[in-house]
Amino acid sequence: MQASASLGKSSEKKYGKSLIGQYIKSRGGLLAEGSFDVLLFIFLSIIIFTGLTMLYSASYPNAYTDGYDPSYYFKNQAIGVAVGVVLMMIIGKMNHMLFMEAGAVLGSLVSIGLLVLALFMGGSDDGSSIKRWITIAGIRFQPSDIAKFTLILTLAYILHRWHYLMVSKKPLKTNIGWVDSFTAGVNRKIGRPVFNESWKIVMGSLVVIGIYVGLVFLGSHLSGAIIMLLVAAVMLFVGEIRPTWIAFFICVAILMIPVLMMTGILSEYMVERITNFLSTDKDLQGGDWQTIQALYAIGSGGFFGKGLGQSVQKYNYVPEPQNDMIFAIIIEELGFIGGVAIIVLFALVIWRGIVIGVNSPTRYGALVAFGITFKLALQVFFNIGVATDIIPNTGITLPFFSYGRTALIVNLVEMGILFSISRASRMKKV
Repeated sequence: MQASASLGKSSEKKYGKSLIGQYIKSRGGLLAEGSFDVLLFIFLSIIIFTGLTMLYSASYPNAYTDGYDPSYYFKNQAIGVAVGVVLMMIIGKMNHMLFMEAGAVLGSLVSIGLLVLALFMGGSDDGSSIKRWITIAGIRFQPSDIAKFTLILTLAYILHRWHYLMVSKKPLKTNIGWVDSFTAGVNRKIGRPVFNESWKIVMGSLVVIGIYVGLVFLGSHLSGAIIMLLVAAVMLFVGEIRPTWIAFFICVAILMIPVLMMTGILSEYMVERITNFLSTDKDLQGGDWQTIQALYAIGSGGFFGKGLGQSVQKYNYVPEPQNDMIFAIIIEELGFIGGVAIIVLFALVIWRGIVIGVNSPTRYGALVAFGITFKLALQVFFNIGVATDIIPNTGITLPFFSYGRTALIVNLVEMGILFSISRASRMKKV
């Protein structure tokens, strides 16, 4: 008893009696114990260094054409790397359980607020109706980059906190007379509790997902909305959602595609990108220009590439070569071998993320790790798929390679959380 009282006083002295101090204490302390995943650190370091190198090579002609210093994009990206790595190391040392309520509540409030703000104050590079970008205190960024991350934290908290509802087989009770009568009647007729308590957590999750995805979609960011939906689906699967729900969602998704296209909910530019991709007659001077030029770059790279810095297509042929189509420039300069090497590096990072998630000591850590890892995998697949004309042009950047400080910093913060989870994991450390 004396030892327990002494421990309690020590903890109170360390974290104080404040609300924040008590929250930190309840989550097991501020700092994580144990060593982080060294293999993830090595693979990630190589990707960051390679990304900066290729960004400089791909961006200097465009920077010069736009009237900037040739190293303009490289310098800005390097600042993003510096800030992101510092945040990654700090977060990587923190106890990942601290992000539960804080990440879900504060993260959602900030992200949803920024997404709403973008609908009224946002803009685009070309003056179109797209509402993706906002500028605050001189910093220009896409709120959707932050929203993808906070959606993961929010869903992880919901699915962890109310997991008992997700796997419950108890009949659904809402204390609303007519609803309970209806659900009880259906359950009796079918002979089993089809309307069970999992409806509560699934419907709650769908409301959160719907708010996030709806706001991103209203900002004309279809690819961002699709990534959010797919990441959410994986997290629901890891959260042990029932197979009947999965089948239901697949059917709804298939039915919604023609509805969205026929009702005009999909904006003109979204439909145009899909029709351009499906059309056999390519518009070489219009909507297909970027994709065609990217394919020229990939084809001319051959097996070993033209050499670092020797790309021709980056000279005003491939639009914005430092962004969506940087993978095409990579293959033109480093060849098929270089492209495969980068894909392998990403695969190794994804592998470590999965290992960290599988070995997480908590359900919350596993959900966050799988969400972050699958989000990274989707963005890599979408970007490379667009550059190689496997899927329609989506406007998704290549993580750690494409220019964009906000997205880069968010990605590094996510890696920091993976490091934090790895410290507490049960896996053997290198």
